[in-house]
Amino acid sequence: MQDGSAFVMLALGRLLLGGLYVAGGVQHFFVIVPLTEAIEARGVPFAKWVLVLGSVFQIVAGILLMLGLFVAAAAFGLIVFTLAATVMLLNFWDMQATARDSAINTWKTNMAIIGGLLIAAAGAM
Repeated sequence: MQDGSAFVMLALGRLLLGGLYVAGGVQHFFVIVPLTEAIEARGVPFAKWVLVLGSVFQIVAGILLMLGLFVAAAAFGLIVFTLAATVMLLNFWDMQATARDSAINTWKTNMAIIGGLLIAAAGAM
C-alpha cells in the first residue's frame, strides 16, 4: 500500500468513527428525558449528569479523533465510554425475545466499533 492511500484510509476511518460519536452525543441532547430515565432505571446515581457529561465527552473525543489530534487518548477514552455505556444500558441478560436479540446485536456492533477504535489507536502510536 502506498503511503498516500494509507493516510487517506486512516483519516477516513477516523472521520467515520469520530463522526459516529459526535452525532450520537449531539442526539442525546434531543432525547435527554428518556435516556435519563433509562440510566436511572439501571440504578446509576446522578443519571442526568452522567448523561450530559458522557455526551459532552463523546462529542469532544469524537472531534479529536476526526481531527487526528490525541488519537490514541481519544480512542482509548471512547473505548472506556463505549464499554461503560454498553454495560449500563444493554442488559440483554434481563431481556426477553426481540428486545434481547436487539440488545445482543448492539453489543456485537459496539464490540466491532471498539475494534475500530483499537486500530485507530494503534495507527497513531
